[in-house]
Amino acid sequence: MPQPKKQGTATKRSATAKRSSSAKRTTTKRATTKRAAPKPQADDSLVRLNHLRDSLTKGVMLTGDRIQEVVDDAVKRGRMTRSDAEDLVQRLISLGRKQTEDLIGDIEQLLGRGASTGGDRVLRHVDKARRAVGIGSFPILGYDDLSAAQVTDRLTDLTPAQLRKVRDHEKRNANRKSVLQAVERKLK
Repeated sequence: MPQPKKQGTATKRSATAKRSSSAKRTTTKRATTKRAAPKPQADDSLVRLNHLRDSLTKGVMLTGDRIQEVVDDAVKRGRMTRSDAEDLVQRLISLGRKQTEDLIGDIEQLLGRGASTGGDRVLRHVDKARRAVGIGSFPILGYDDLSAAQVTDRLTDLTPAQLRKVRDHEKRNANRKSVLQAVERKLK
């Protein structure tokens, strides 16, 4: 049965009203999108630096020896079997090394984007954690990119063997007198 024209006209008006209101919403969304300016890259670096700082402060550093002691004690008390204990220690050490490598990668990426002195403190802590876990052969991360003052600051936590590695590397490469003197003072 054919519908009267009035209803057809009302339906057309309703459809037109819906289209115009959706067009207004689309325009509003576009205007909102245009207003939101992208954040500068420096803000991104600060966010990453804060994330790394949080990761370091919330993290726990355990040496492989300490983990082994605790697990050996659990085996001695009969709380777990020797094979389960060995598996657990290996998994924990592997996870710890992976987390450390990920953190080092994040820091290297952050420093590549121009982090300043805040990144320097973080790197010092990462170096210490990396040495404790036994990752990497050279004791100071990103050594060749550091200034003499930065290298001197990082010498405080090094063992005599690590200091000798730094001294030998420095002699073969930049041969900075201030660094070499600082290493010799630490070795005495």
